[in-house]
Amino acid sequence: MPVRRILQLGDPMLRQVSSPVARPADARLILRDLRATLRDFRRTHGFGRGISAVQIGELQRIIYIEFDGVPYALINPVYARRSREKCLVWDDCFSFPSLVVRVKRSVSVTVRYLTPAGESRTLNVSGAFSELLQHEMDHLDGILAIDRASGPGSLATREEFQRAGLTRLSAGPAASLVRT
Repeated sequence: MPVRRILQLGDPMLRQVSSPVARPADARLILRDLRATLRDFRRTHGFGRGISAVQIGELQRIIYIEFDGVPYALINPVYARRSREKCLVWDDCFSFPSLVVRVKRSVSVTVRYLTPAGESRTLNVSGAFSELLQHEMDHLDGILAIDRASGPGSLATREEFQRAGLTRLSAGPAASLVRT
């Protein structure tokens, strides 16, 4: 399980749209590397729950998430539903680990995807899991959290964010709801 280099902000590949995976079984090696890379990043940086294939230089529609100790391997994910109710959350990213960005996200989403075995699945999530999944889905379309900054004052260094005591990075009780 090789740990791969994570592409950093400014790398043009992060802005490219990822291609669908033709055969789900072909995603197994990339998923293995995503898992190893996520765990290594979390070990060295102290945070991290999800990663997309483009972040390790693979322009494939693949996401690997570990949320509440449960692994999720999503191949060719697509939105089936996004709630109209939005919330403002502080978002972070492996591709710019020293920066946090305040973004508006749907409170809940439904995503259809394939497993590595080619089985079709549906994932209904809300709160922090919804925010995370939307972040990773954006990566597949070449969109970064900084592109979704909610306005002035929506960027902070991680150091300043923590110094100010703003420790909540994902949706939940501390997130601000925005009706749209």
